[in-house]
Amino acid sequence: MNGVWRGGLFGLHRAAFACSPGRPLACRRWLSMQHRYTTEERGRPNTAEYRLYFKNEEGKFISPFHDIPLYLRTEEDNNVPAKKSKSNWTKNLFNMVVEVPRWTNAKMEIATKESLNPIKQDIKKEKLRYVSNIFPHKGYIWNYGALPQTWEDPSHKDKDTKCCGDNDPIDVCEIGSKVCSRGEVIQVKPLGVLALIDEGEMDWKIIAINIEDPEADKFNDIDDVRKLKPGYLEATVDWLKTYKVPDGKPENQFGFNGQFKDQAFAVEVIKETHEHWLNMVHKKSECGDIVCKNVLISDSPFCCSEEEAAAIVQSALLPGESSPVPPEVDIWHFIKK
Repeated sequence: MNGVWRGGLFGLHRAAFACSPGRPLACRRWLSMQHRYTTEERGRPNTAEYRLYFKNEEGKFISPFHDIPLYLRTEEDNNVPAKKSKSNWTKNLFNMVVEVPRWTNAKMEIATKESLNPIKQDIKKEKLRYVSNIFPHKGYIWNYGALPQTWEDPSHKDKDTKCCGDNDPIDVCEIGSKVCSRGEVIQVKPLGVLALIDEGEMDWKIIAINIEDPEADKFNDIDDVRKLKPGYLEATVDWLKTYKVPDGKPENQFGFNGQFKDQAFAVEVIKETHEHWLNMVHKKSECGDIVCKNVLISDSPFCCSEEEAAAIVQSALLPGESSPVPPEVDIWHFIKK
């Protein structure tokens, strides 16, 4: 049975997944280059109960935060390497979990405080969160997501910005031509990074491109984005600065005067946040309210059995029909600059 993802104001249709015979429509296998991960929906989309859980190619339920490797090399052994490979770092290629497809508004995120860390919709003041459309933008202007096995440690103060981490995996703005799908795991090449300071917290935004993009070979650093996608970086700063303004909040601030840092700087940020994650998942640092339960990191004290992981998913609500999206989500907001 085939499925079709539909999303965005423009009625986009993407043949983004295929379901195996006998499986529910909520079980999706992404047509990525590695065919490694499936997702399983629980609860009704566009409700507070909706969750998107992940399985690996062996059919085990896993955590997208902890069990999907950051490095492409570790796809082969499904575990955290004891020692990093220098050659792996020189490739500068990483896995990315897509939380929000481009041009959509629902603020979806990896649930760091829930077992197995499914994707869910963020809630503020008892309401589902949707980002506002600020002219001339519609929803998110990139495929937005996170690098697995990274963590912006709230106890770590950045030496340049003097701000502490936001307690989340590091965020990625993927700028390729394809509109990805929620829960898709893609391989990306980082090109640069922007130091967003969100309500006083360090919230790095990695700028990256899907390595399967037809033009990926042309992009190797942040200056290539300026040259080949003129206006995109300026739009990115504008979007991140103002997206909370319609909700009555002030504009966000940036480190380095809002200037993008290059690929080498971005890779160092990724390496540092991966080290913070390693310490957390091996209980060498405080994890606070982060749930570190995982299935594949055998030397982690938080590792659980696949039976326990399956029981977590089975205890969640069964999938159902989508709830309507509030009409105000489509409103366009105009802000003086």
